[in-house]
Amino acid sequence: MTDFADTIREFTVGARRLRYFSLPRLGVQVDRDLSRLPYCVRILLEGLLRQAGRAGFSAAHVRQLAAWEHDRGSDEFPFLPGRVLLQDFTGVPCVVDLAALRGALARLGRDPSAIEPLIPVDLVIDHSVQLDKAGAPGALEANVAREFERNRERYEFLRWGQQAFSRLRVLPPGLGICHQVNMEYLAGVVRVETDAEGRETASPDTLVGTDSHTVMINALGVLGWGVGGIEAEAAMLGQPIPLLPPRVTGVRLVGRLPPPATATDLALVVTQRLRQKDVVERFVEFFGPALDDLGVADRAPVANMAPEYGATSGFFPVDAATLRYLAETGRTAEQIEIVEQYCRSQGLWRGDGAPEPAYADVLEIDLSDVRAGVAGPRRPHDRIELPDVGRQFREALTAPADRKGFAVEAGRAADAEPAGAKGTLGHGAVVIASITSCTNTSNPALLLTAGLVARRAVERGLRVPPWVKTSFAPGSRAATTFLRKAGLLDALERLGFHAAAYGCATCIGNSGPLDAEVADAIRRGRLVAAAVLSGNRNFEGRIHPLTRANYLCSPPLVVAYALRGTVNADLANEPVGHDPQGRPVLLRDLWPSPQDLAALLPLAADPEDYRRAYGRIDAIAPEWNALPESRSAVFAWDPASTYIREPTFFDGFETAPRPVPDLVDAAVLAVFGDFITTDHLSPAGSIPADSPAGRYLVSRGVAPADFNSYGARRGNHEVMIRGTFGNIRIRNRMVDREGGWTAVPPDGEIVPIYDAALRYRERGVPLVVLAGRLYGAGSSRDWAAKGPALLGVRAVIAESYERIHRSNLAEMGVLPLQFPSGANAERLGLTGAERITIRGLADLKPGVAAAVEVRSPDGRASTFDATVRLDTPIEVEYFRHGGVLPYVLREYARR
Repeated sequence: MTDFADTIREFTVGARRLRYFSLPRLGVQVDRDLSRLPYCVRILLEGLLRQAGRAGFSAAHVRQLAAWEHDRGSDEFPFLPGRVLLQDFTGVPCVVDLAALRGALARLGRDPSAIEPLIPVDLVIDHSVQLDKAGAPGALEANVAREFERNRERYEFLRWGQQAFSRLRVLPPGLGICHQVNMEYLAGVVRVETDAEGRETASPDTLVGTDSHTVMINALGVLGWGVGGIEAEAAMLGQPIPLLPPRVTGVRLVGRLPPPATATDLALVVTQRLRQKDVVERFVEFFGPALDDLGVADRAPVANMAPEYGATSGFFPVDAATLRYLAETGRTAEQIEIVEQYCRSQGLWRGDGAPEPAYADVLEIDLSDVRAGVAGPRRPHDRIELPDVGRQFREALTAPADRKGFAVEAGRAADAEPAGAKGTLGHGAVVIASITSCTNTSNPALLLTAGLVARRAVERGLRVPPWVKTSFAPGSRAATTFLRKAGLLDALERLGFHAAAYGCATCIGNSGPLDAEVADAIRRGRLVAAAVLSGNRNFEGRIHPLTRANYLCSPPLVVAYALRGTVNADLANEPVGHDPQGRPVLLRDLWPSPQDLAALLPLAADPEDYRRAYGRIDAIAPEWNALPESRSAVFAWDPASTYIREPTFFDGFETAPRPVPDLVDAAVLAVFGDFITTDHLSPAGSIPADSPAGRYLVSRGVAPADFNSYGARRGNHEVMIRGTFGNIRIRNRMVDREGGWTAVPPDGEIVPIYDAALRYRERGVPLVVLAGRLYGAGSSRDWAAKGPALLGVRAVIAESYERIHRSNLAEMGVLPLQFPSGANAERLGLTGAERITIRGLADLKPGVAAAVEVRSPDGRASTFDATVRLDTPIEVEYFRHGGVLPYVLREYARR
């Protein structure tokens, strides 16, 4: 810090005097105009400046990033976030790993309590609740009760973690979705820390989270993004996250949204446009005159969808809208003044004539061109404008699967199928309509519009068809508060949108069971049934096993599609329904005017509602408070547990790493195409009874009714490795069969991928996976890398990777390799029957080429070069240690 000691400045708020490390002053020192840096780069630079001189942080890092230019540099720098955000699906395995580290350290004769988060960690339980009951009064209470029945073991474990780790705070079920709780309660925009001498230092609030939609907090001017659980654990334990100087794409927003377009529609347009542009591994920053009229609630869906457009972040700088949001959500006047003073002093404030940052490239989006639409039926960036939805659905019915179709053959699927008392279903029948997820239920305008559409529908005598399972799972308790105050909650409930949970629910695949008659009709008729939801993901097999067409849209459109009962329609021009006199009712007849909406919006801006919601957290879930507590520093693993088991990561652990052996004569476990998501690699939803994971649970005495979900079982590696590659819609090109199957040479027997991996392990054969573009898109789930690693996969060779999954592979000791430009498995003639050899793994360097030797079954040999996607020196070090967890354990053992 001696190099930059004179960058320390002060400002006062009331009687408080706060220090900060001044970026304008740094600019003078290094002779650079830092006001032209993207705001997100300035925040990263402040972290380097503030921590310069600490272990791993140098003055050279500060100067390197201060000299940032448009093109991405090659020298990594360290980033240590201010805090970590977890949710329970990804948080439980994080705490399991910390508990395993403590146990391993104790076995080495060291003090296990040395394993302790060094920065604050918040874990919000939001992913576990399932919609067993929906569309009826009492759904919320019934689902909460069932949640505690299913998850008691997990929650007792998290209660232990809350007591064992002093910096881990667990927020109980029923509070809301972690990203919305982060927006409304946890995030301060500016953090203030007190040092040993009592001095208070202000700095930007930064974080990483074990959920890819952590980026939603970027809407508030807080820089944060999703990482894998193992990377988050390393950050908790003081290991900086290695970053390369970011390539920042600027998105200039101009114009204003025309009614009836919503913030959801803007988010879907941004997702489509940025996927087309290809911003994978880039930072995206929004600027332009449209931000003056775009509040934080409207920015939130756009920031939230950054994983869907492939970016690391989608950042909105702090401005007057940020201060308004902080005031509306109950932050103190003192905190708001700290935010304003600090950001203005640091050059982190948007507006007041601040110069436009210099971006690597710029994309302009005119909000006045945005139209209402949906995204689907499989990918968030496949946007369809409302008049085209029905036509495109019909075209997809008979199109081949590799052309985004469903390949329904004439004569092999019914055009209509009776569902008993529920009516007659056809292709496109909406069997799930859910207002759900962090993405859109965080926006009062969207929910109030949905409520106004519902009220007009009730007034016109419309009803939701009986085959539609309706549900409402908002991201915050504040949502139902302002809907009730507006007099709209009753109308939503009369259409079946009763609050059924305050959690992720349908968006994560916890949509619960369909009515038995509806489910039977879908199976019997081989119908392509549909789900519509206000979520952020619609990947295959994610929402429900029986909905092959899944569409993302705004909350009011969820209500409209629920009323129509099918996606095989043009909602822009065809009736949503008919009134009791048989007269058609169009969507425009139900849609509120801007004046109607504006009259209600102040009801969602009462700070007392938010203070009450978060001022009684302990009273929200009395079942949580009644769970037993344990003060033991080391967790007592129960060998009979089917939820929480000590992982095998440290079996055979040695305090010094051995040289990494070459990969010789490896078998190909699977060959995948493009856009294989982490949902494909490690499902989060239901566990089929006839799957390897289902058979394991039955063998342990668990009835299928009590399987819960893969997401809830992530604390048990035995379940998770059996579910790896187990998505019902995954397609391995080695077999002509949908699902988690593969062929085992020499006779080509088709078996579950898990069973094949066991056979190879018994023979001592290592494994590789071949894949196409954007391998590992979607969620940050680390089990998508942990599972393959435990199955014996030593390397993945893909055309390209999504950011988080590539990092997860490296941190699990699985080598990510990239095909040469223009090449893939198909073009190289690889079928999966080959054997693969890669040498020199003990001495890899970031980004070098590795020679991949291929031997065909007939003995022919060939070679191609693949790029080593260990992108930084620390990733090479993690790989050399067999992963970041052994690396961290050796560091603690050495100390």
